Amino acid sequence: MDPYMIQMNGNSNLPSVLDVHVNIGGKNSKQEKGKGRKARWSVRPSDMANNTFNPIRTIVDNMKVKPNPDKTMIALSIGDPTVFGNLPTDPEVTQAMKDALDSGKYNGYAPSIGYLSSREEIASYYHCPEAPLEAKDVILTSGCSQAIELCLAVLANPGQNILVPRPGFSLYRTLAESMGIEVKLYNLLPEKSWEIDLKQLESLIDEKTACLIVNNPSNPCGSVFSKNHLQKILAVAARQCVPILADEIYGDMVFSDSKFEPLATLSSNVPILSCGGLAKRWLVPGWRLGWILIHDRKDIFGNEIRDGLVKLSQRILGPCTIVQGALKSILHRTPQEFYHNTLSFLKSNADLCYGALAAIPGLRPVRPSGAMYLMVEIEMEHFPEFENDVEFTERLVAEQSVHCLPATCFEYPNFFRVVITVPEVMMLEACSRIQEFCEKHYHCAEGSQEECDK
Repeated sequence: MDPYMIQMNGNSNLPSVLDVHVNIGGKNSKQEKGKGRKARWSVRPSDMANNTFNPIRTIVDNMKVKPNPDKTMIALSIGDPTVFGNLPTDPEVTQAMKDALDSGKYNGYAPSIGYLSSREEIASYYHCPEAPLEAKDVILTSGCSQAIELCLAVLANPGQNILVPRPGFSLYRTLAESMGIEVKLYNLLPEKSWEIDLKQLESLIDEKTACLIVNNPSNPCGSVFSKNHLQKILAVAARQCVPILADEIYGDMVFSDSKFEPLATLSSNVPILSCGGLAKRWLVPGWRLGWILIHDRKDIFGNEIRDGLVKLSQRILGPCTIVQGALKSILHRTPQEFYHNTLSFLKSNADLCYGALAAIPGLRPVRPSGAMYLMVEIEMEHFPEFENDVEFTERLVAEQSVHCLPATCFEYPNFFRVVITVPEVMMLEACSRIQEFCEKHYHCAEGSQEECDK
């Protein structure tokens, strides 16, 4: 008898469901009942769940300190420009969403990679002669975070490695390690305005390196790479044949004395997946619209990477359709004055914060050039009662109700990150409290009494 034959008990009459069984391998299925699985409850989290680790959440959630009840809490830790209400998006952006909703056209499913018309708008908006784009080069995602996730998933297999900046956004590690991808950290240099240590970067590359992540402008550093430095980064990638994942969510959010250079405009040889979104420049992080721009003028990615991104995007349907429907108006009707005013505020706050913290003994801020952050070095030898940046920032919360993120969250101990989107009066108050805190705990390091007496 054919071992895969379906046997029917009875004659020509159709059998009942109970009369049909599959005879596999010639053995009666009843004999096999219960074999191969013991009937007991054993529900455990997957390896992916166990391997998913968010350093920020882990560190912040373990900070068991209560703020000073006599002082209002000032959170300089949250990278969300909408928290304090002082940076609303432009009315044109809000109106675009209302119009899209009222139209009734965007209540159904969109293609997993986004509406063609919406991808055409992004391609047109970011197209330039040095880095041409068409709709087929654009994949819309649920925020820039999903864009980064899809890029990592398409470029790297478990057991391969990716190159990630230190200090750097913690999500890169969180995503990679959940997928079984190794993270190798390359150093940014505070004394060079957070430029990459290119020699050390290149020394990390091996046959298992799947991609290099370049975050410019930077979270957490607020740095903006010069054209010259970006060209040197591209030279390393070209020499080593390593594709680049460019996290450019803060693209164009640079202060007046700097210029943002999209990485893809500077090389036709290195294949680049550039990730961006509406979140920061348009001040709407909750709207969850991001994108991947595929730059592959030498056809190194070919169809395989494009097709891979499409397949991965089909696992969960893409971003909110209402936002996609509003995209054309958001891109074309937002007035230049809105961008200008946002950046003017950020630069003013950055200058204010940098100046105030630079005057505090024991602290060394690094001046930012864009994004929404600045990093501050703690000269730990002057604060001997604190073991590290985590203890320092914990006590700052407990005594002064000012919350800054310890840079251990970004793999960079003995610094802390300040978010510069808070209202000016709040920033002044926070800096004043940080000064009071440092003056209370500052000690002269051994052998530096003369400096302290000055």
